[in-house]
Parts: sequence; structure tokens; C-alpha cells
Amino acid sequence: MAKFDKLQVLAKMAEAPMVPVFYHKDPEVAKAVVKACYDGGVRAFEFTNRGDFAHEVFAEVVKFAAKECPELALGVGSIVEPSAASLYIQQGACFVVGPLFNPDVAKVCNRRLVPYTPGCGTVSEIGFAQELGCDLCKVFPGDVLGPKFVKGLLAPMPWSKIMVTGGVEPTEENLKGWFAAGVYCVGMGSKLFPKDKVAAGDWQYVTDKCREALDTIAKLKA
Repeated sequence: MAKFDKLQVLAKMAEAPMVPVFYHKDPEVAKAVVKACYDGGVRAFEFTNRGDFAHEVFAEVVKFAAKECPELALGVGSIVEPSAASLYIQQGACFVVGPLFNPDVAKVCNRRLVPYTPGCGTVSEIGFAQELGCDLCKVFPGDVLGPKFVKGLLAPMPWSKIMVTGGVEPTEENLKGWFAAGVYCVGMGSKLFPKDKVAAGDWQYVTDKCREALDTIAKLKA
């Protein structure tokens, strides 16, 4: 069962509006990355459902995070069907993210009061997702749609909470564009976890990058 409910998860994403997005087949590497991000101030982390037996890795990370990262909302990404959502919720996922919008996934998540953040590429798609209880929608791919899309949709729909993933970088110039447009939070992947740093086990680099990004966002929002 999810450790935090929908309102608590959204509050954590508002408090620390950068959600790392990561997958690794080695549970020990995944645990180290989660802890490094947590030490850097991250309070919501998206583990992506990509490799074979990813759910087994996730189960180990959830148990680890419960002890070592007590305030972390650990969620799952790359979910496209309700069966996968059910599996990960059973294992303790606090939120579910997808690259696309599947109404059947929304039903599974709503039943358990777990936030579902679907990937949307049009204003109508976001509106439909909101009708089915998606409080936070993901604009994806962000590098294709851009900050102007976010700013444009918020003009007639200012109640919308938007996460953007894809094309987000831990630089002031990049983050300024997204937060000036009005995003609720951002999802960030490879730019936080360069392959050479992960291979070398340089977890301090990951911690420092997370802290740097969150400090930049705090300054921009102030």
C-alpha cells in the first residue's frame, strides 16, 4: 500500500518541485541513486518500469527507502496499462506516471487514491485526464512541446497542475523557462545521472546536482 496519499504526494512535489526519473537493473545501484537524491533534497522519485523484472527491483527499493528515506514518496513511471499500475501499487508505489493517457489506469489509481500523472500532448487530452481525476498531468515530450505550450494552456485553464518531462536540464536557463511558464514541477532523468558517474558510483555528484537544481528552482520561484 502507498505510504503517502494523493494530497501528501502532491504537497511533496510542490515543496521540492523536481522529480528524478531513473531505472537500473541492479537493485543496489537503484538504492544508491535514490538515497543520493534524497540526501540532495528530493522528496518524490520516479522509478521507471523499463527493464525485465523491473518490478522486482522496485520492490527492493521500496523496502530500502522506507527505512533510509522516510519522507520520500517513491512512484513508478512508464506505465501504459492498468495491470502494471495495479502491480506497482500493490508493491507500494505512491504515484503512477505514464508516457500516455490511459483512462483504465486512472480508474485503478483513483480506487486507491494514488495520483496518476499521464503523459499528454494536447490541451484536450489534459482536459479529459482532469475529468477522470488526474490532478497532475505530464506534458510529454517536453522538448518537443516546449514552455510556450505550458504557458498557452494555462491561460484558459489556470487551475491545471503540470509536470513536464523530456528536455528538462539542471541549469538555470532551462529551469527558468519551465517555471516561468507555470509548471507545478519537472521530471528529470539522464542529466542528473550521467552514465559515467553512475558507473563510477559517484553518488555525491548526484546529491550535489539534485541540491543545485532544487536551489535554483527555489530561487526562481521566489
